[in-house]
Order: sequence, then structure tokens, then C-alpha cells
Amino acid sequence: MCLIGRNGVGKSTTLKSIMGLTKTPKGSIMFDGKEIIKMKPYERAKLGIGYVPQGRDIFPQMTVEENLKLGLQVKGGKGKIPPNVIDLFPIISKFMLRKGGDLSGGQQQQLAIARALVSEPKMLILDEPTEGIQPSIIADIGYAIKKINEWTGITILIVEQYLDFVLDVAEEYYVMDKGAIVMSGKTKDANKEEIQSRMTI
Repeated sequence: MCLIGRNGVGKSTTLKSIMGLTKTPKGSIMFDGKEIIKMKPYERAKLGIGYVPQGRDIFPQMTVEENLKLGLQVKGGKGKIPPNVIDLFPIISKFMLRKGGDLSGGQQQQLAIARALVSEPKMLILDEPTEGIQPSIIADIGYAIKKINEWTGITILIVEQYLDFVLDVAEEYYVMDKGAIVMSGKTKDANKEEIQSRMTI
């Protein structure tokens, strides 16, 4: 599913609230049958929420392999990088010993998504995955997102402004304005022009 809307309407804040990265003084956030609103971010991660923030946040001085292994910390640092994660992003296997900071923006985004998947989450949250990415890599990321859902069945929540990407990869969409959902539906039934009108300032 995808949460869309123009800048400043509360999309990224919603994701940060889910992850416990911003104060949420009231309300309720349920995940996998549990109330998580008072949990620390690391506790939410241990429950099975994977998060790729806007801007990717990989560690530039660490190698690709070291970045990926950080994803295992959710499991106490145990286990190995699942082979299917590498299968999703073949480019990563070519650069295991390269520093994260030496990768292109698109490659860094793929690394950030792969790192979140290493912990084998029950839910994956992606904040603006196409931001600053060239079209060919956007297509690769879209393909990977579809395969992640197909192979694992996990829920994927995406915040995005690139409407064509949303309509291609998501099954459901929710349009946000001023912190509230003002429109929603199945992407296969979506009226692109109407959605765009809701996203225009």
C-alpha cells in the first residue's frame, strides 16, 4: 500500500510515528495484534517492522557487506544474510567489499532496502524510495518491491510522490492532506487525474 500527498502534509511524520521516532502523545498504534505506541524504536524493529528512511541513511564508511550485516542486529547479530535478499538486488553482490559511500544514489537505495530485509521483517516501510533516483534504477526498485511481496507476502507501506510508481507497484493507495486521509482506493481502479488534483498545492 502507498501513502501519497504533496510535501508537508504529514506522510513522513506518520512513518516516524509508526517507528517511534517522534513523540505520539495520544492515540493507538497496533501491530501484529500488539499495542506498540509506548515501545522504543528498537522494540518495534524486533517485532518485525523494517524501516528505510528518506535519504537512505546507509553508513558511507562501511562496506556494503558490513551495512547488510547491521540488519542482523535486530536478531542479536546472529544469522546470515538471506540469499534471496541478494537475489533481489544482484548489483549488491558485485560490490560487497566497496564502501557504501562509493555507490550511486540508486545503488545506495537498493542497499538500504536490502539491509532492512536482512532481518526478515513482517512489515517493510519505505519513505520516498524513488527520491533522487534515475529512471532505470526506479524500475529496478519497483521490480524488487513486487518480488518482495510475491516471495514473502509481507506488508509493504510506501510513502511516495511519484504517482506512476505508486500505481505500478502498490495495490492500495491513500492520499493524505493536512494530516488526514482524504482519498483512498485500489490502484487498479484509480483515477490518476483526480489523485493528482488532490496532490496539487
